[in-house]
Amino acid sequence: MSHALRQLPAVDRWLRSDFASGLCAEFGRSEVAAVMRTRLDRIRANLVEGVDPPAGLEDAAYFELLRADLVKRRCDSFRRVINATGIVIHTNLGRAPLADEAIEAMNRVAGGYSNLELSLDTGKRSSRYQHVEALLARLSGAESAVVVNNCAAAVLLALNAFCREGEVVISRGELIEIGGSFRMPDVIARSGACMVEVGTTNRTHLRDFSSALTDETRVILSSHPSNYRISGFTAKPSLKALAELARENNLLLMHDLGSGAFVDLKMTDNSAEPSIQACVAAGADVVMCSGDKLLGGPQAGLILGRAELIARIKQNPMLRAMRIDKLSLAALNATLQLYLPPHDPLTRIPVLRMICEDNASIKRRSSRALKKLIAIPGLKGCLKEDESYVGGGSLPMSGIPSTVMQLHHETIGAAAFAKRLRMGDPPIIGRIANNRFHLSLRTVLERDTEDLIGAIERALA
Repeated sequence: MSHALRQLPAVDRWLRSDFASGLCAEFGRSEVAAVMRTRLDRIRANLVEGVDPPAGLEDAAYFELLRADLVKRRCDSFRRVINATGIVIHTNLGRAPLADEAIEAMNRVAGGYSNLELSLDTGKRSSRYQHVEALLARLSGAESAVVVNNCAAAVLLALNAFCREGEVVISRGELIEIGGSFRMPDVIARSGACMVEVGTTNRTHLRDFSSALTDETRVILSSHPSNYRISGFTAKPSLKALAELARENNLLLMHDLGSGAFVDLKMTDNSAEPSIQACVAAGADVVMCSGDKLLGGPQAGLILGRAELIARIKQNPMLRAMRIDKLSLAALNATLQLYLPPHDPLTRIPVLRMICEDNASIKRRSSRALKKLIAIPGLKGCLKEDESYVGGGSLPMSGIPSTVMQLHHETIGAAAFAKRLRMGDPPIIGRIANNRFHLSLRTVLERDTEDLIGAIERALA
Protein backbone atom coordinates (compact mmCIF):
# COMPACT_ATOMS: atom_id res chain seq x y z
CA MET A 1 0.00 0.00 0.00
CA SER A 2 2.84 2.40 0.85
CA HIS A 3 4.42 1.75 -2.53
CA ALA A 4 1.10 2.36 -4.31
CA LEU A 5 0.59 5.63 -2.44
CA ARG A 6 4.06 6.84 -3.47
CA GLN A 7 3.29 6.07 -7.12
CA LEU A 8 0.30 8.43 -7.25
CA PRO A 9 1.17 11.44 -9.43
CA ALA A 10 1.53 14.85 -7.81
CA VAL A 11 -1.16 17.40 -8.62
CA ASP A 12 1.39 19.99 -9.80
CA ARG A 13 2.85 17.54 -12.30
CA TRP A 14 -0.63 16.56 -13.41
CA LEU A 15 -1.47 20.19 -14.09
CA ARG A 16 1.52 20.50 -16.46
CA SER A 17 0.32 17.66 -18.70
CA ASP A 18 -1.31 18.29 -22.07
CA PHE A 19 -4.63 16.88 -20.87
CA ALA A 20 -4.67 19.13 -17.82
CA SER A 21 -3.80 22.19 -19.90
CA GLY A 22 -6.95 21.61 -21.93
CA LEU A 23 -9.07 21.24 -18.81
CA CYS A 24 -7.53 24.36 -17.26
CA ALA A 25 -8.35 26.37 -20.37
CA GLU A 26 -11.97 25.18 -20.17
CA PHE A 27 -12.63 25.34 -16.41
CA GLY A 28 -9.79 27.26 -14.76
CA ARG A 29 -6.66 25.99 -13.00
CA SER A 30 -7.95 26.23 -9.40
CA GLU A 31 -11.14 24.30 -10.17
CA VAL A 32 -9.26 21.58 -12.05
CA ALA A 33 -6.78 21.27 -9.17
CA ALA A 34 -9.62 20.92 -6.66
CA VAL A 35 -11.26 18.12 -8.64
CA MET A 36 -7.91 16.34 -9.09
CA ARG A 37 -7.25 16.49 -5.34
CA THR A 38 -10.72 15.09 -4.63
CA ARG A 39 -10.04 12.18 -6.99
CA LEU A 40 -6.67 11.51 -5.39
CA ASP A 41 -8.16 11.59 -1.89
CA ARG A 42 -10.73 9.02 -3.00
CA ILE A 43 -8.01 6.77 -4.43
CA ARG A 44 -5.93 7.05 -1.23
CA ALA A 45 -8.96 6.13 0.90
CA ASN A 46 -9.60 3.09 -1.32
CA LEU A 47 -5.96 2.00 -1.02
CA VAL A 48 -6.25 2.09 2.76
CA GLU A 49 -9.31 -0.17 2.46
CA GLY A 50 -7.36 -2.57 0.26
CA VAL A 51 -8.80 -1.53 -3.11
CA ASP A 52 -6.30 -1.49 -5.98
CA PRO A 53 -5.71 1.89 -7.66
CA PRO A 54 -7.25 2.38 -11.11
CA ALA A 55 -4.96 1.85 -14.07
CA GLY A 56 -3.92 4.64 -16.36
CA LEU A 57 -4.12 7.64 -14.04
CA GLU A 58 -2.56 9.81 -16.72
CA ASP A 59 -4.24 8.54 -19.88
CA ALA A 60 -7.07 10.07 -21.88
CA ALA A 61 -9.82 7.92 -20.34
CA TYR A 62 -8.99 9.07 -16.81
CA PHE A 63 -8.92 12.68 -17.82
CA GLU A 64 -12.37 12.22 -19.35
CA LEU A 65 -13.52 11.10 -15.90
CA LEU A 66 -12.03 14.27 -14.46
CA ARG A 67 -13.85 16.33 -17.07
CA ALA A 68 -17.11 14.60 -16.15
CA ASP A 69 -16.47 15.55 -12.51
CA LEU A 70 -15.89 19.16 -13.54
CA VAL A 71 -19.08 19.29 -15.63
CA LYS A 72 -21.09 17.80 -12.78
CA ARG A 73 -19.58 20.34 -10.38
CA ARG A 74 -20.78 23.14 -12.68
CA CYS A 75 -24.32 21.76 -13.01
CA ASP A 76 -27.15 23.61 -11.30
CA SER A 77 -28.02 22.07 -7.96
CA PHE A 78 -31.51 23.58 -8.18
CA ARG A 79 -33.30 21.62 -10.89
CA ARG A 80 -36.72 20.95 -12.28
CA VAL A 81 -37.95 17.47 -11.34
CA ILE A 82 -40.99 15.41 -12.30
CA ASN A 83 -43.11 14.64 -9.25
CA ALA A 84 -44.65 11.18 -9.72
CA THR A 85 -45.14 10.49 -6.00
CA GLY A 86 -48.86 11.22 -5.99
CA ILE A 87 -48.36 13.84 -3.26
CA VAL A 88 -49.77 17.03 -4.75
CA ILE A 89 -48.27 19.67 -2.45
CA HIS A 90 -44.88 18.06 -1.88
CA THR A 91 -42.82 20.24 0.46
CA ASN A 92 -39.49 18.69 -0.60
CA LEU A 93 -40.35 19.29 -4.25
CA GLY A 94 -41.34 22.94 -3.98
CA ARG A 95 -45.03 22.65 -3.04
CA ALA A 96 -47.50 24.19 -5.50
CA PRO A 97 -46.63 24.28 -9.22
CA LEU A 98 -47.69 27.66 -10.55
CA ALA A 99 -50.31 28.37 -13.18
CA ASP A 100 -49.06 29.53 -16.58
CA GLU A 101 -50.51 32.97 -15.89
CA ALA A 102 -48.42 33.27 -12.70
CA ILE A 103 -45.23 32.28 -14.53
CA GLU A 104 -45.93 34.81 -17.28
CA ALA A 105 -46.54 37.52 -14.66
CA MET A 106 -43.15 36.82 -13.04
CA ASN A 107 -41.43 36.94 -16.43
CA ARG A 108 -42.99 40.33 -17.18
CA VAL A 109 -41.60 41.98 -14.05
CA ALA A 110 -38.34 40.01 -13.82
CA GLY A 111 -36.83 41.15 -17.12
CA GLY A 112 -37.02 44.87 -16.47
CA TYR A 113 -38.58 47.47 -14.21
CA SER A 114 -42.10 47.54 -12.76
CA ASN A 115 -44.40 49.81 -10.77
CA LEU A 116 -43.77 47.75 -7.64
CA GLU A 117 -43.98 50.75 -5.30
CA LEU A 118 -45.01 53.53 -7.66
CA SER A 119 -48.48 54.95 -8.30
CA LEU A 120 -48.79 55.43 -12.05
CA ASP A 121 -51.71 57.78 -11.38
CA THR A 122 -49.89 60.25 -9.10
CA GLY A 123 -46.29 59.48 -9.96
CA LYS A 124 -45.52 59.16 -6.25
CA ARG A 125 -44.32 56.30 -4.10
CA SER A 126 -46.98 53.77 -3.14
CA SER A 127 -47.22 50.43 -1.33
CA ARG A 128 -46.31 47.10 -2.90
CA TYR A 129 -49.26 45.56 -1.09
CA GLN A 130 -51.73 47.51 -3.23
CA HIS A 131 -51.28 44.93 -6.00
CA VAL A 132 -53.03 42.20 -3.97
CA GLU A 133 -54.82 43.93 -1.10
CA ALA A 134 -58.10 44.65 -2.90
CA LEU A 135 -58.11 41.21 -4.53
CA LEU A 136 -57.63 39.44 -1.21
CA ALA A 137 -60.34 41.54 0.43
CA ARG A 138 -62.77 40.79 -2.40
CA LEU A 139 -62.12 37.04 -2.34
CA SER A 140 -62.08 36.61 1.45
CA GLY A 141 -64.69 39.08 2.64
CA ALA A 142 -62.14 40.73 4.94
CA GLU A 143 -61.84 44.51 5.09
CA SER A 144 -58.13 44.59 4.32
CA ALA A 145 -55.03 42.44 3.87
CA VAL A 146 -51.25 42.45 3.84
CA VAL A 147 -48.82 39.82 2.57
CA VAL A 148 -45.47 38.58 3.95
CA ASN A 149 -43.05 35.86 2.89
CA ASN A 150 -44.73 32.85 4.58
CA CYS A 151 -47.41 31.85 7.08
CA ALA A 152 -45.03 31.48 10.03
CA ALA A 153 -43.91 35.07 9.44
CA ALA A 154 -47.56 36.12 9.31
CA VAL A 155 -48.23 34.60 12.74
CA LEU A 156 -45.03 36.03 14.21
CA LEU A 157 -45.73 39.52 12.86
CA ALA A 158 -49.38 39.63 13.94
CA LEU A 159 -48.61 38.43 17.46
CA ASN A 160 -45.79 40.94 17.76
CA ALA A 161 -48.09 43.73 16.63
CA PHE A 162 -50.91 42.98 19.08
CA CYS A 163 -49.56 40.84 21.90
CA ARG A 164 -45.96 41.80 22.60
CA GLU A 165 -45.46 41.60 26.39
CA GLY A 166 -49.06 40.43 26.74
CA GLU A 167 -50.69 37.01 27.06
CA VAL A 168 -51.98 34.88 24.19
CA VAL A 169 -54.32 32.01 25.11
CA ILE A 170 -54.15 28.83 23.01
CA SER A 171 -55.43 25.26 23.33
CA ARG A 172 -52.90 22.54 24.18
CA GLY A 173 -54.31 20.54 21.30
CA GLU A 174 -53.18 23.21 18.85
CA LEU A 175 -49.50 23.59 19.79
CA ILE A 176 -48.53 22.59 16.29
CA GLU A 177 -45.12 21.61 14.98
CA ILE A 178 -44.67 22.74 11.38
CA GLY A 179 -42.09 21.71 8.79
CA GLY A 180 -38.42 21.65 9.72
CA SER A 181 -39.23 20.98 13.40
CA PHE A 182 -40.36 24.57 14.01
CA ARG A 183 -43.02 24.73 16.71
CA MET A 184 -45.85 27.13 17.47
CA PRO A 185 -44.64 27.75 21.08
CA ASP A 186 -41.26 28.86 19.72
CA VAL A 187 -42.86 31.23 17.20
CA ILE A 188 -45.04 32.71 19.96
CA ALA A 189 -42.02 33.19 22.22
CA ARG A 190 -40.10 35.01 19.47
CA SER A 191 -43.05 37.35 18.97
CA GLY A 192 -42.64 38.66 22.51
CA ALA A 193 -45.99 37.27 23.67
CA CYS A 194 -46.47 35.10 26.75
CA MET A 195 -48.25 31.83 25.90
CA VAL A 196 -51.01 30.54 28.17
CA GLU A 197 -52.01 26.93 27.47
CA VAL A 198 -55.56 25.78 28.20
CA GLY A 199 -57.47 22.50 28.03
CA THR A 200 -55.95 19.14 27.20
CA THR A 201 -54.51 17.55 24.10
CA ASN A 202 -57.82 16.04 22.97
CA ARG A 203 -60.48 18.18 24.68
CA THR A 204 -60.63 21.94 25.19
CA HIS A 205 -63.85 23.75 26.09
CA LEU A 206 -64.90 27.38 25.84
CA ARG A 207 -64.85 27.60 29.63
CA ASP A 208 -61.13 26.71 29.55
CA PHE A 209 -60.46 29.82 27.50
CA SER A 210 -62.79 31.96 29.59
CA SER A 211 -61.25 30.98 32.92
CA ALA A 212 -57.71 31.70 31.63
CA LEU A 213 -58.37 35.34 30.73
CA THR A 214 -56.62 37.98 32.84
CA ASP A 215 -55.86 41.68 32.65
CA GLU A 216 -52.72 40.74 30.69
CA THR A 217 -54.58 38.79 28.00
CA ARG A 218 -54.47 40.42 24.58
CA VAL A 219 -55.20 37.66 22.07
CA ILE A 220 -57.04 34.35 21.78
CA LEU A 221 -55.19 32.26 19.19
CA SER A 222 -56.84 29.42 17.31
CA SER A 223 -54.70 27.19 15.09
CA HIS A 224 -56.34 24.93 12.53
CA PRO A 225 -54.78 21.42 12.64
CA SER A 226 -54.04 21.36 8.93
CA ASN A 227 -51.17 18.86 9.20
CA TYR A 228 -52.59 16.37 11.71
CA ARG A 229 -55.85 14.95 13.07
CA ILE A 230 -56.97 14.15 16.60
CA SER A 231 -59.92 11.76 16.51
CA GLY A 232 -62.04 9.89 19.02
CA PHE A 233 -62.91 11.49 22.37
CA THR A 234 -62.35 15.10 21.33
CA ALA A 235 -63.90 18.53 21.80
CA LYS A 236 -63.06 22.10 20.85
CA PRO A 237 -65.06 25.35 20.70
CA SER A 238 -66.10 26.68 17.31
CA LEU A 239 -64.37 29.66 15.81
CA LYS A 240 -67.64 31.61 16.11
CA ALA A 241 -67.84 30.87 19.85
CA LEU A 242 -64.24 32.01 20.35
CA ALA A 243 -64.97 35.19 18.38
CA GLU A 244 -67.92 35.98 20.66
CA LEU A 245 -65.78 35.36 23.75
CA ALA A 246 -63.07 37.66 22.39
CA ARG A 247 -65.56 40.46 21.67
CA GLU A 248 -67.16 40.16 25.12
CA ASN A 249 -63.75 40.67 26.72
CA ASN A 250 -62.42 43.32 24.31
CA LEU A 251 -59.79 40.90 22.96
CA LEU A 252 -58.65 39.89 19.49
CA LEU A 253 -59.26 36.46 17.98
CA MET A 254 -56.46 35.45 15.65
CA HIS A 255 -56.85 32.33 13.53
CA ASP A 256 -53.85 30.52 12.03
CA LEU A 257 -55.49 28.63 9.19
CA GLY A 258 -52.26 27.16 7.83
CA SER A 259 -53.26 25.96 4.35
CA GLY A 260 -55.60 28.63 3.14
CA ALA A 261 -58.17 27.82 0.45
CA PHE A 262 -60.69 29.98 -1.39
CA VAL A 263 -62.67 26.93 -2.57
CA ASP A 264 -64.39 24.28 -0.48
CA LEU A 265 -62.39 21.05 -0.49
CA LYS A 266 -64.28 18.18 1.10
CA MET A 267 -62.35 14.99 0.51
CA THR A 268 -64.43 12.61 2.64
CA ASP A 269 -67.55 12.77 4.79
CA ASN A 270 -65.53 13.73 7.85
CA SER A 271 -62.56 15.58 6.37
CA ALA A 272 -62.82 19.12 5.07
CA GLU A 273 -60.56 22.14 4.93
CA PRO A 274 -62.32 25.34 6.02
CA SER A 275 -62.21 28.14 3.47
CA ILE A 276 -60.64 31.51 4.20
CA GLN A 277 -64.03 33.16 3.63
CA ALA A 278 -65.68 30.93 6.28
CA CYS A 279 -63.05 31.86 8.88
CA VAL A 280 -63.51 35.57 8.21
CA ALA A 281 -67.29 35.20 8.33
CA ALA A 282 -67.07 33.31 11.65
CA GLY A 283 -65.73 36.48 13.26
CA ALA A 284 -61.96 36.04 13.44
CA ASP A 285 -60.35 39.48 13.71
CA VAL A 286 -57.19 38.34 11.93
CA VAL A 287 -56.82 35.26 9.69
CA MET A 288 -53.39 34.01 8.57
CA CYS A 289 -52.63 31.36 5.94
CA SER A 290 -50.18 30.22 3.26
CA GLY A 291 -50.21 31.20 -0.39
CA ASP A 292 -48.29 28.20 -1.74
CA LYS A 293 -50.44 25.30 -0.57
CA LEU A 294 -54.16 24.95 -1.28
CA LEU A 295 -54.24 28.47 -2.67
CA GLY A 296 -51.97 27.25 -5.48
CA GLY A 297 -49.70 30.29 -5.62
CA PRO A 298 -46.11 31.19 -4.65
CA GLN A 299 -44.69 31.05 -1.14
CA ALA A 300 -46.43 33.78 0.81
CA GLY A 301 -48.13 34.46 4.12
CA LEU A 302 -51.52 36.16 3.92
CA ILE A 303 -52.85 38.29 6.78
CA LEU A 304 -56.51 39.25 6.43
CA GLY A 305 -58.73 41.16 8.83
CA ARG A 306 -60.23 44.44 9.96
CA ALA A 307 -58.83 47.53 8.28
CA GLU A 308 -57.55 49.19 11.47
CA LEU A 309 -55.74 46.01 12.51
CA ILE A 310 -54.06 45.55 9.13
CA ALA A 311 -53.01 49.22 9.26
CA ARG A 312 -51.27 48.58 12.59
CA ILE A 313 -49.47 45.56 11.17
CA LYS A 314 -48.24 47.65 8.25
CA GLN A 315 -46.67 50.07 10.74
CA ASN A 316 -44.72 47.31 12.49
CA PRO A 317 -40.98 47.56 11.62
CA MET A 318 -40.80 43.75 11.45
CA LEU A 319 -42.87 43.87 8.26
CA ARG A 320 -39.83 45.17 6.39
CA ALA A 321 -37.82 42.08 7.33
CA MET A 322 -40.63 39.74 6.24
CA ARG A 323 -41.90 41.50 3.14
CA ILE A 324 -42.76 39.61 -0.02
CA ASP A 325 -40.50 40.06 -3.07
CA LYS A 326 -41.67 41.37 -6.44
CA LEU A 327 -41.63 38.00 -8.25
CA SER A 328 -43.74 36.28 -5.60
CA LEU A 329 -46.07 39.28 -5.53
CA ALA A 330 -46.54 39.11 -9.31
CA ALA A 331 -47.25 35.37 -9.15
CA LEU A 332 -49.68 35.82 -6.27
CA ASN A 333 -51.57 38.58 -8.07
CA ALA A 334 -51.94 36.42 -11.20
CA THR A 335 -53.04 33.40 -9.15
CA LEU A 336 -55.69 35.40 -7.29
CA GLN A 337 -57.03 36.68 -10.63
CA LEU A 338 -57.81 33.06 -11.56
CA TYR A 339 -60.35 32.90 -8.73
CA LEU A 340 -62.43 35.62 -10.37
CA PRO A 341 -65.14 35.00 -13.00
CA PRO A 342 -65.12 33.83 -15.71
CA HIS A 343 -62.18 31.67 -14.64
CA ASP A 344 -62.70 28.28 -13.01
CA PRO A 345 -59.91 27.86 -10.42
CA LEU A 346 -60.51 24.10 -10.25
CA THR A 347 -59.27 23.78 -13.83
CA ARG A 348 -56.91 26.77 -14.14
CA ILE A 349 -54.84 26.33 -10.97
CA PRO A 350 -52.59 23.22 -11.18
CA VAL A 351 -52.86 22.19 -7.51
CA LEU A 352 -56.65 22.28 -7.53
CA ARG A 353 -56.78 20.55 -10.91
CA MET A 354 -54.60 17.71 -9.63
CA ILE A 355 -56.63 17.29 -6.45
CA CYS A 356 -59.94 17.24 -8.34
CA GLU A 357 -58.98 15.20 -11.43
CA ASP A 358 -61.23 12.18 -11.76
CA ASN A 359 -59.51 8.82 -11.30
CA ALA A 360 -60.94 7.60 -14.62
CA SER A 361 -58.89 10.30 -16.32
CA ILE A 362 -55.79 9.30 -14.32
CA LYS A 363 -56.33 5.68 -15.36
CA ARG A 364 -56.58 6.53 -19.06
CA ARG A 365 -53.39 8.61 -18.96
CA SER A 366 -51.55 5.91 -16.99
CA SER A 367 -52.63 3.18 -19.41
CA ARG A 368 -51.26 5.12 -22.39
CA ALA A 369 -47.96 5.80 -20.64
CA LEU A 370 -47.59 2.21 -19.41
CA LYS A 371 -47.87 0.83 -22.96
CA LYS A 372 -44.81 2.86 -23.94
CA LEU A 373 -42.86 2.01 -20.77
CA ILE A 374 -43.24 -1.77 -20.95
CA ALA A 375 -41.81 -1.62 -24.47
CA ILE A 376 -38.47 -0.72 -22.86
CA PRO A 377 -36.32 -3.91 -22.68
CA GLY A 378 -36.33 -5.47 -19.21
CA LEU A 379 -39.09 -3.26 -17.82
CA LYS A 380 -42.33 -4.83 -16.62
CA GLY A 381 -45.37 -3.14 -15.17
CA CYS A 382 -49.07 -3.02 -14.49
CA LEU A 383 -51.73 -0.61 -13.29
CA LYS A 384 -52.68 -0.68 -9.63
CA GLU A 385 -55.38 1.06 -7.62
CA ASP A 386 -53.83 3.20 -4.90
CA GLU A 387 -54.25 6.55 -3.12
CA SER A 388 -52.74 9.97 -3.54
CA TYR A 389 -52.53 12.66 -0.87
CA VAL A 390 -52.79 16.43 -0.88
CA GLY A 391 -49.63 16.80 1.27
CA GLY A 392 -47.96 20.01 2.40
CA GLY A 393 -49.67 19.86 5.77
CA SER A 394 -53.13 19.91 4.15
CA LEU A 395 -56.01 17.47 4.60
CA PRO A 396 -54.00 14.78 6.44
CA MET A 397 -55.32 11.22 6.33
CA SER A 398 -57.53 12.08 3.34
CA GLY A 399 -56.55 9.77 0.50
CA ILE A 400 -57.59 10.45 -3.09
CA PRO A 401 -58.32 7.28 -5.13
CA SER A 402 -55.66 7.12 -7.85
CA THR A 403 -54.46 4.59 -10.38
CA VAL A 404 -50.67 4.21 -10.38
CA MET A 405 -48.14 2.46 -12.58
CA GLN A 406 -46.32 -0.31 -10.72
CA LEU A 407 -42.96 -1.00 -12.37
CA HIS A 408 -40.10 -3.43 -11.87
CA HIS A 409 -36.99 -4.28 -13.86
CA GLU A 410 -35.77 -7.79 -14.56
CA THR A 411 -32.22 -7.12 -13.37
CA ILE A 412 -32.36 -3.85 -11.39
CA GLY A 413 -33.74 -3.73 -7.84
CA ALA A 414 -36.36 -1.18 -6.83
CA ALA A 415 -33.94 1.01 -4.85
CA ALA A 416 -31.35 1.07 -7.66
CA PHE A 417 -34.12 1.74 -10.18
CA ALA A 418 -35.39 4.67 -8.11
CA LYS A 419 -31.88 6.11 -7.85
CA ARG A 420 -31.34 5.89 -11.61
CA LEU A 421 -34.51 7.89 -12.16
CA ARG A 422 -33.53 10.46 -9.51
CA MET A 423 -30.17 10.93 -11.22
CA GLY A 424 -31.72 11.24 -14.68
CA ASP A 425 -32.55 14.25 -16.81
CA PRO A 426 -35.05 15.38 -15.78
CA PRO A 427 -34.97 13.62 -12.40
CA ILE A 428 -38.10 11.56 -11.69
CA ILE A 429 -39.30 11.15 -8.11
CA GLY A 430 -41.61 8.22 -7.37
CA ARG A 431 -41.99 5.89 -4.43
CA ILE A 432 -41.27 2.28 -3.52
CA ALA A 433 -43.93 -0.03 -2.07
CA ASN A 434 -43.70 -3.82 -1.69
CA ASN A 435 -40.38 -3.82 -3.56
CA ARG A 436 -42.03 -2.26 -6.61
CA PHE A 437 -41.55 1.23 -7.98
CA HIS A 438 -44.74 3.28 -8.20
CA LEU A 439 -45.37 6.25 -10.48
CA SER A 440 -48.51 8.35 -10.07
CA LEU A 441 -49.55 10.58 -12.96
CA ARG A 442 -51.91 12.56 -10.73
CA THR A 443 -48.98 14.83 -9.91
CA VAL A 444 -47.40 14.77 -13.39
CA LEU A 445 -48.41 17.65 -15.62
CA GLU A 446 -49.72 16.33 -18.95
CA ARG A 447 -47.03 18.23 -20.84
CA ASP A 448 -44.39 16.37 -18.78
CA THR A 449 -45.59 12.83 -19.56
CA GLU A 450 -43.38 12.40 -22.63
CA ASP A 451 -40.41 13.79 -20.70
CA LEU A 452 -41.07 11.19 -17.99
CA ILE A 453 -41.10 8.34 -20.52
CA GLY A 454 -37.97 9.63 -22.26
CA ALA A 455 -36.09 10.00 -18.97
CA ILE A 456 -36.91 6.41 -17.99
CA GLU A 457 -35.73 5.16 -21.39
CA ARG A 458 -32.40 6.98 -20.96
CA ALA A 459 -31.99 5.82 -17.36
CA LEU A 460 -32.31 2.19 -18.42
CA ALA A 461 -30.25 2.46 -21.62
